[in-house]
Formats: sequence, structure tokens, C-alpha cells
Amino acid sequence: MDRCTSADLQKHFGPIREKALKEPVSITHHGRESLVVMSVDEYRRLKAFDTRRHYYAWELPDDLAAALEQVRPGPESLQFAPEEP
Repeated sequence: MDRCTSADLQKHFGPIREKALKEPVSITHHGRESLVVMSVDEYRRLKAFDTRRHYYAWELPDDLAAALEQVRPGPESLQFAPEEP
């Protein structure tokens, strides 16, 4: 994957846009990757693999609500438990 700085993206948007139509381009800001520019076709192709779903608590299917009721925190989480009076 090609990389460019955010400053280069601003200065050379046209050529970087053309490159991003062919393959994703990583955009860096202060030396760290922060964005990826890609074609809408590639984005849609990747989103088709995303099967995650979000729910409000009252929308949870019964099987997920029942599974959540069964979950118990592991011993490593005890450090975050409030102290009892």
C-alpha cells in the first residue's frame, strides 16, 4: 500500500486520488498512519464482509440477551471492582 503525508494529499490531491482508485493509499499525519483513501468500489467490497450489527438494549434478540446474562467477569477484572464498605 502506498503512503503519503496529509500535506502531500492536500498539495497533490488529483494524482493521489487516481492512485487510490487503483489501490488503497495510507495517509500519515505527524508520521503516523491515520487514514486510508480508497475507491468506493473497494470500500463497498470490504463492507460486504462486515456482518457486525449494533443493537439498543431493548432490541437485543433473546438469544443474545440470555448469553449476556450468563457472562461473569474474569478474576483479572477484580481490580476494577468498587471497594465494599
